[in-house]
Formats: sequence, structure tokens, C-alpha cells
Amino acid sequence: MLKATLRSFLAHKGRLALSALAVILSVAFVSGSLIFSDTVTRTFDRLFASTAADVTVQPKQDLRSARLSGAVQTLPAALRDRVAKVDGVAAARAEVSVENAVVVDARHKSVGPTTGAPTLAMAWYVTHRSPVQLTSGHAPRGAGEALLDADTAGKRHVRIGDTLTVQAQPGTFRVRVVGIATFTTTNPGAALVFLDPAVAARELLGSAAQATGISVDAAPGVTDAQLKRRVGQAIGTGTYDLKTAGEQAKSAAAGLGTFLDVIKYVMLGFAGVALLVGVFLIVNTFSMLIAQRTRELGLLRALGADRRQVRRSVLTEALLLGLVGSTLGLLAGIGLALGLIRLMSAFGMNLKATEMVIGWGTPVAAYVVGLGVTFVAAYLPARRAAAVSPMAALADAEVAGVGKPLRARAIVGAVVGVAGAAALAGCAAATKVAQAAPLLGLGVVLTLIATVVAGPLLVRPVIRVLGGAFPALFGPVGRMSQRNALRNPRRTGATAAALMVGLALVGGMSVASASMSASFDQQIDKNLGADFIIQNTNFTPFTKQVRDTVAATRGVGLVVRQRLTPVAVRLPKGDEVRTTAAAYGPRLDDVLHLTYAQGGSRAALADGHLAMDADFARDHGVRVGSVVPVEFPGGRHTELTVAALTDQAPTEGFGSQGGMYFGLATLTKYAPRAQDSALYVNAATGTNPQDLRPRLERVLAPFPQVQVHNQTDYKNLVHKQIAVLLYLVYALLGLAIVIAVLGVVNTLALSVVERTREIGLLRAIGLGRRQLRRMIRLESVVIAVFGAVLGLALGLVWGVCMQQVLALRGLTALAFPWTTIVAVVVGAAVVGVVAALLPALRASRMNVLAAIAHE
Repeated sequence: MLKATLRSFLAHKGRLALSALAVILSVAFVSGSLIFSDTVTRTFDRLFASTAADVTVQPKQDLRSARLSGAVQTLPAALRDRVAKVDGVAAARAEVSVENAVVVDARHKSVGPTTGAPTLAMAWYVTHRSPVQLTSGHAPRGAGEALLDADTAGKRHVRIGDTLTVQAQPGTFRVRVVGIATFTTTNPGAALVFLDPAVAARELLGSAAQATGISVDAAPGVTDAQLKRRVGQAIGTGTYDLKTAGEQAKSAAAGLGTFLDVIKYVMLGFAGVALLVGVFLIVNTFSMLIAQRTRELGLLRALGADRRQVRRSVLTEALLLGLVGSTLGLLAGIGLALGLIRLMSAFGMNLKATEMVIGWGTPVAAYVVGLGVTFVAAYLPARRAAAVSPMAALADAEVAGVGKPLRARAIVGAVVGVAGAAALAGCAAATKVAQAAPLLGLGVVLTLIATVVAGPLLVRPVIRVLGGAFPALFGPVGRMSQRNALRNPRRTGATAAALMVGLALVGGMSVASASMSASFDQQIDKNLGADFIIQNTNFTPFTKQVRDTVAATRGVGLVVRQRLTPVAVRLPKGDEVRTTAAAYGPRLDDVLHLTYAQGGSRAALADGHLAMDADFARDHGVRVGSVVPVEFPGGRHTELTVAALTDQAPTEGFGSQGGMYFGLATLTKYAPRAQDSALYVNAATGTNPQDLRPRLERVLAPFPQVQVHNQTDYKNLVHKQIAVLLYLVYALLGLAIVIAVLGVVNTLALSVVERTREIGLLRAIGLGRRQLRRMIRLESVVIAVFGAVLGLALGLVWGVCMQQVLALRGLTALAFPWTTIVAVVVGAAVVGVVAALLPALRASRMNVLAAIAHE
């Protein structure tokens, strides 16, 4: 039996290669993501471990605010002297390092990275832990001098002697580049600007008496844990955060982990799609191979092979397929990880391919995935093979399942479908996101399973409609192609299911994204009353020089400032909500048209008052007049009175919860270092906004990170952000289509072999080669379009339910992307034509007499 199994596997290696490709793709994405994340993690672990001080002292930061509000938490620089006197301290340094600076060259071009990595401005210290070393020029001496890292200097064409402008929180200042520092470790992609330690705190923090942290080196024989304990006893642990080198490295790695998780989950999403679609392909392949080997299997049974041996034979073939696919997929994953490493290098993260990490878990995961998916996919065909009767050796080979009733599928599909429909209906009727989201996920899974199970039941009615015009357009060839697609509903349904999965996903996400875009457009049209919004390109805060420049521009009539800050709010029911709140200047109603359930903007912006979303307030027992404790960054606490409830929160676009906002006076009192994140600008009376825009762009030229947007620009900005998610879905669709094409090719190729004798007879009675190719192409097209129609119908239902969930967040518009839907159907027909090319060519080249004599 083993010898027969190996011979059978090798005899069908061409057909099995297409199925193996699905395994290869899925394993490649799984192993590639693991190798890449392990390599990045190991590289940065070494970086953090080698550059972290033995103990670091930092301000207590319960609410991280620098990125959002522009505020930098500091501690007294004089704390360094107290730390230096602690027993066991070899050296202590007051560190100054900020991430909110913007560095601009003489041409008003930003020299910082464009990939999301920060621009770090810091004091220049040389220690054995420094990640860079001076390679040209000299160290900065006094005000007006700076070092720049070599990678940034090379990319932005900055040389020693060039002048740069640094926009920091306290103000803008100019520096001359006097030296270049080169990374001695992995460059994480950031831009580094070093200043003289004597002036760094004054220029970057606004006071020479402040620092962002204290770095402490341990004396010989003193462990990091001992030093941390001693320093904590000397300065107190309630006010400051103390971390050992290991804890600091772990904390930095946790921040990096968020970035890595995005890449990992995206790649695992591709792997999941490849696995899901690959299962259909493998099931189809083995089902057809077993159907075609009915006589062979019957002969084995007649010669004494029992059911267990036959089943084991088929599963052994599947495991061989999985073994080959997993091995090749692992090698492809290594290549994929290498490509990602080089891609990251192009973006500024200089990883070394020679330091690629392949942990023991990677090959284990690769073989578990590859062998597991093929075993699961081949199990049902293996059971079907074991059921072949020994008498089948005496009969002509038949396609298993052609004439068997689909009653069991109908019952299972109906039960699962009803359960899925009930879950989706519950999602649509839910009044809270926490209730709707789980029901949506359950409904999607159940309706997908129901459609896959009941798909063969839909083959005959749907394909009769889709191929109804074939006889009229193509004559007998069209009629035969339609009947060939109807001949085996199970096979047609399984082939179309691979394409259906991908198109259902893209259909649902397209409806959701179109609805989000339409909803934001409605909100912008309804709520935005300002002529212009001025923001940073990455939505980070900007310095007061931007505000002063805008306010001084000729033709500007009104400037309303917006600031964002993280807050922790204690609600009456005992819940604590950590969210993003906004602060606005006076005359908010002139630039934003907000609707209120109770109260108004004047009350909301008054000192000590707070506005909140009406639905959020109702859910948490808050009313106008309620007093809620609020914590601001830096540990500052106060109590604010709820003075207004809004029907439309202005902070919804920032992912906030509760739609909370208050006046600038309130925020300035408790978070004085916060910076403006947006300016709402109206033209002065008698000034045309179209004339004002070029003036604003001209005066803001020295601030290249700042953009001027009108309503149309703002809509396009939102659309681009939504499109990023949609592009990912389209990429998943592309992968699904590639595997689905393989499935259609595989099905048609096996179908041609199955119908060899039939094709020979058709050719003998006059069917031409061109007619035969057309017949196979039409069969492929109708199967592909059937999968597209089924997938889009399912996806549209999902999309409507997704929109109902979004409506609970205020995104109430429902939109259908008809252009995308039509393009997908047309694309499915093209996929069908492409998939049929090779099988049709092979069929047309058959020898007529040999085909008639085929058994």
C-alpha cells in the first residue's frame, strides 16, 4: 500500500503542484512574519540593552501625553546632584531628549523621517553606551551648534556648515551643523539632532533647571536592582519612575511591539486567507482525484485492501503534499523575511540580513500549518475513498457525488444560515457597540459556513440564470458549457467557494468604507464652518510660532485654537474612562456647527466646565450639573462640572470615547505645556477665502509639516486614511484571487482528464478545436461569475451590518460602491477566462482516437 501510495503521488505530481502552491503561500506568510518579527525583536533587544543606563529616573507618567498634546514631562535637573550622592552611584547625568521637535533645512524642507519614526533632539553626551559616535567635525560647543546623525545627513543632503532651524516647544532657534555622528548600533529610523548639554534644556524645554530624566551608572560590584532600590530610597518612588537597564529595555521593546504587531497581524491575515482558500482548493483536488481513481481504489479493495488502508493511503498522499509544501513554504518565508528586512532598510530601519533569526518555533509553526491544513482538507475525501466498493473495479469510473442528493447539505446549511441571519439581525437591532460587534463576528462566520455548505444547492438555479444567454449567443457550445458547469454541483460549488471568500470580504469592507466616507462627508458638511483647518501632516501638535504666524497673516479674521490631551475621568457609576479630550478657544460656534441636547458652547467652554456626548452620558449616569473627577497628564487632578451634552462630538475623529471637551482656560490650568493641534481659521470680512489660502501657504512655508486644508481637502484626507484599510483588503483579495485561479485551473484540468473520452467523441462528430476551447472558457467564466455573485451578495449583507455598527458611533450614512461591485463582477469573468487558458489548450490538443480509447 505504501508503494502504491508513493506511485500514485508521483503520478499526479503536476496536478498536486497547484494545491501545494496554496500551502506554500500560507506557510510562507506565517514563517516570514515570525522570522521578521523575531529578527527585529532580537536586534532591538540588543540595541536597548546596550544603550540603557544601569538605572534611569523619569517623571511619573500615568497618562502618556507628549505625542498627543506636545507636552513634555520633566523633572528638576538638580535631582541629578541628589542621585550622584547615593552610595553605589559611579556617575549620574541629567538627560534632555524630546520627540516633539521639527528640524527644517534652509530650503524649508523637513529633515526628519517621513515613515512615522520620530525626530529626537537631545543633549550630546559621550559614554560607552552611546548609540552613535562622532565621525566628522567636532562636538557642539555653546548655543547655535549641533550634530546630526549620518543617515539623516546623507538622505537630506545636509553637510557640515549648513544651517538648520529647530522648532521646539519653547520656541524656534537656528543651529549650524558642526559635526556628523554615525550609528554604532542598529539605526531605528529616527533622526537625531544633538545640542550642547549646557543649552539643550533651555532650548528644548524652556528652562535650564529642567531635564527629561536622570541616567545613573552603577559602581563596580553594585547590581542594577540594588542601585534602583538605593536611589528610590533617596528620592522617593511615588514621584518618579525608576527602571533598571533590563526594565528600560523591556519597556522600550513593548513600545516597539505595537509596530511589530501591526506587521505580524497583517501578514498572518494574508496567511489566514491563503489557508482558508487553500482548504477549498485541496478538498476539490483530492475529491476529483479520488473520483477519477474509483476503479483503481476498487481494484485495491478487491485485492484485499481494507477501508482503513485506503483511507490511510489518501491521507499519506495529503501529508506528503503538506510536507513538500511546508518545506518550500518555509524557504519562501525566509525569502519573504529577507525582503521585509531590506524594505525596512529602505525606510531607514537598518536591519542586517546576516543577523536574521530563525527560532525553533518558526519551522514548527510552518510544518504544523502546512501539514495540518492538508490533513484537514483531505480527511473528507479520504473517508469517501474508503467507502469505494470492490465492485467499482468492474464498472466504469464515475465522478463520486454526481447523483447523490444534497439533502444533508440543505439541512445543515439552512440551520447554520438561520443562526447566522439571526446573529446579523441582532447586530442590526443592537443599541450598543459592545453588543453589536460580537453578533456581527458570529453572523459573518455562520453565514460564510452556511454559504459554503449550501453552495452546491445554489449552483443549478443561479448558473441557469447566469448562463441563460449562452445558448443564444454561442449555440450548442454555449449550451454544453452551461450543462458542464451544472453537471457536478458539489465540484462547481467548491471551486466557486475559493473565489467567493475573497469577494465576500472585499464586498463587505467596500460597503463599510464607502459608508464611512459618506458619513464623514456628511459630518464635515454639517459641522465644519471654518474656511480652513491648519494641522500637522501627522496630526501632532505644533509650536506657538505657527499660531502667531497665522494670526498675523493679512486677511485672517478669526482663529480658534484646538488642543488635545489624554484624560482619565471617574464616572458616577464607578467606571474610570481613559480617553482623549479636546480644548477649544472662544467663538467655537463660528467654526464648528455643533448640536446640543442640553446646554451650549458658552457653558461648555467656561472655566471648570466640561461637555460630553449625550449617549455616553446617559449610559454612564451623567447629567448636566454632574461633577466628575478628571486626571490630567503629570498627575494633576481636578473636578469639572458637566455643563453641556452634545448630539455630535467634535472629537469623534480622534478615536475619543465620550466626546469630551472644555475651554482652553481649563486645559491651560492643568496641562500648561500642551500645544495647539489644530487651528480653525475664518477669513476676515471682505476677504475672499480663495485669496487667503495662498497667503497662508506662503507664510507657513517655513513650517513644512503644517498643512492648510479647506473642507474638500479635509474630506480627501479622511478618504485617504480609510483607503489605507481598503488597500489592505484589496491585497487580501488579490491573494485570494491568485489561489482561486489555481483552483479553477485545477478543477478544469482534472475535469478535462475526467471527460477525455467525451471530448474525443465530441471532436469525432465535428466539434472544432476553437469551439472546444470556447466551451471550456465559458464553463470557467460562469463558475467564476457564480462565485463572484455569491461572494458579493454575502459581502453586501455583511457591509450593511457593519454600517449598522458604525452608526452606533455616529457614522449613519449607508453607501454602496457600485463601481467596485461592477468591476469585481467583470474581473471575475476575466479571471475565468485566464484560468481556462491552459486547460482549454490542453483539451484542444488531444489526439481524437486516443481520447476515444481512454478509460
